[in-house]
Formats: sequence, structure tokens, C-alpha cells
Amino acid sequence: MNGRADFREPNAEVPRPIPIIGADYIPTEEERRMFAECNDESFWFRSVPLAATSMLITQGLISKGILSSHPRFGSIPKLIFACIMGYFAGKLSYVRTCQEKFKNLENSPLGEALRSGQTRRSSPPGQYSQKSKYDSNVSGQSSFVTSPAADSIEKEMLPHYEPIPFSASMNESTPTGISDHIAQGRNFS
Repeated sequence: MNGRADFREPNAEVPRPIPIIGADYIPTEEERRMFAECNDESFWFRSVPLAATSMLITQGLISKGILSSHPRFGSIPKLIFACIMGYFAGKLSYVRTCQEKFKNLENSPLGEALRSGQTRRSSPPGQYSQKSKYDSNVSGQSSFVTSPAADSIEKEMLPHYEPIPFSASMNESTPTGISDHIAQGRNFS
């Protein structure tokens, strides 16, 4: 014995540490191959088709007169913009597929980090857990799970504001909810 008590069960699995992937991470050969494959596939199967489609739709809208062409440069600026947007939309649409490919890699620290990212989101009740910004929040509940005691503290700490009345018939320059009782009370005659 070394003086420390070991409370683990003898046959219990020890969880592997979650790899920390930072800016100084050097990918393995297999990960480099996967990056190149993802880049190539996202370009040819998503970016090129979306860029071409968006350019065709834009040119069609210009031809029909729905979009106007530039007096000096014609339809070129709008077509270039449509091409760039289609390119980036294609790249972004392939991110989820590429993440799944990395998760399926064996012996990959990057794949392990992506796989463990899913398990970190689910925490025991009563703990703070932030959902991904891509998760839908259909129920209208907060993204954080808190205890009732934390809710009451939050209500005490935050100031309570009364809503400002809104009138669609009022002019925008006229403030709503403000009375001129001070100015009305004085008589400067």
C-alpha cells in the first residue's frame, strides 16, 4: 500500500480522458486524409451544385425582370454574390456529414473528442447544462436546467421592468407612456 485508499471496484472500467483539441493539435495521417476527403466531397457534391443552381436562379430572375441588373456591370455582381453564397452554403451543409465521418474513425483523438461531445451534453438533473445552439427549443424552456432555489434567487436579483405601452396610431417621434403633467401644471403667463 502506498498510503492512499483505492475505492474503485477491481473490475470497473476506468474512463479514458477526453482529449483536448486545441489550435496546436497536429492531426494524424488518417485524420488528414479524412480532412482532404471532406473538403473534396463538400466542394464537388455540395458547393458546386448549390453555387451553379443559385447562379441559374439569379440569372433567371434577372431575365424575367424580378431582379434588376446593374447599369454599368450588368448581372455580374449579383451572379458573383449568388455563387459565393451557394459555395458557402454547400460547405456549411456538409459539416454534419464530415463530423459523422470523424466520429466513425478508430484511434482518432479528434473523433474521440467529437464522440465525447455528445455525452457531455447530458448531465444529471439539477446541474447546469447548456444545449447546443443547434438544438431546437420547442418547449420554450430555458437552455439551462436549474433548481427552484436558483430560480427564486434569480427573480430577486434581476430588476423588474414594466412594459411600455405601445400604440400603432402614435407617431414614432412621440414617446409613449410619458405624461406631461409637470409641464401642464405650470403657467408661464
